[in-house]
Amino acid sequence: MKTKAAVLTVCGAPRPFAKSKPIQIAELDLDPPGEGEVLVKVGGGGLCHSDLSLVNGDRPRPVPIVLGHEGAGEIVELGAGVHDVKVGDHVCFTFNVSCGRCRRCLEGRPYICERSVTPRSAGQLLSGNHRLHLDGKPVNHQSGVSCYAEYAVVDRGSIVVIDPSLPLDIAALFGCAVVTGVGAVVNTAQIRPGSTVAVVGLGGVGLSGLMGAVLGGASQIVAIDLSDEKLGLARQLGATHTVNAKDADHVKQVRDLTNGGVDYAFDLAGTIKAMETAYLVTRWGGTTVTAGLSPIAADFSFKQSVLVSEEKTIKGSYMGSCVPVRDIPRFISLYQQGKLPVDRMMSQRIGFDEVNAGFDRLQDVATVRQVLVPHG
Repeated sequence: MKTKAAVLTVCGAPRPFAKSKPIQIAELDLDPPGEGEVLVKVGGGGLCHSDLSLVNGDRPRPVPIVLGHEGAGEIVELGAGVHDVKVGDHVCFTFNVSCGRCRRCLEGRPYICERSVTPRSAGQLLSGNHRLHLDGKPVNHQSGVSCYAEYAVVDRGSIVVIDPSLPLDIAALFGCAVVTGVGAVVNTAQIRPGSTVAVVGLGGVGLSGLMGAVLGGASQIVAIDLSDEKLGLARQLGATHTVNAKDADHVKQVRDLTNGGVDYAFDLAGTIKAMETAYLVTRWGGTTVTAGLSPIAADFSFKQSVLVSEEKTIKGSYMGSCVPVRDIPRFISLYQQGKLPVDRMMSQRIGFDEVNAGFDRLQDVATVRQVLVPHG
């Protein structure tokens, strides 16, 4: 079949992207789902910094590649051997497919499935195949999803069945922003009620982390960002204090507000400066968690003697340490109960013609979450 898709043709194109147009909208050939795969009609795909990192060259991937790893849709066809889902099911994509059989999957950590690493890096599905083609040549899949398209063929392990009453453009947010941000707080850090928390970076992941801290019963939540507008939204969503990272003394401000630092600090921005801030505002004996992917060659350094003498902990968090089939439905349920108002992060819905400009807005930190609606 044919599918319209947003194809990244070059990584690191000059700004503005609206002018250089690294993303081309093309009609591709899409193979039917193979064994263990499903065909999904895409309802929405979020524009995330992970996608931006391919566009701006921070974390390049082989091109051409159809972008999109955060999304949701409806199953329209099943491949051979798929019996536990059905046509018509609404699903949320997960950006790290799990095989269910490797060591990491078997120990309950499917978000770092070992079998998925090689095909994901090569732009393939878990099977090692490409289902997208242009003029007879393969087009790569991003994270085994590629949901900036009208239709996507994905591995069965890349989807989670969700409540069909949830609008698909809202459901898309649960595929990355929510699992990564909320998960970093409740799964990776496992904060306790009464904890003090700092969240550095208030994009979709950061605001999700902030809402996770509210959900977890944090007594103080300090939101840190460069944008006064985002700081205002953070206050509406439950931040007890806000600090602008442009201030030269922003670290001191946080430490003064929290009597020497927070129990848990979260870098959810994906920059080394954000990680440095998170580490510096962590109290003695506290924990710094990072879920932001910085440019691939970037290094974070710290004084080893301080790490020891202050007995701090630094933890990485991938996909919010989430088990998608467990966590996505429960996070959706919390949203439906009004306890996780993730729809407040929705900045705007866009069409294919706005994708390049959408990444300009994201690079300029002028938006939180834009969602591509391919059939809109």
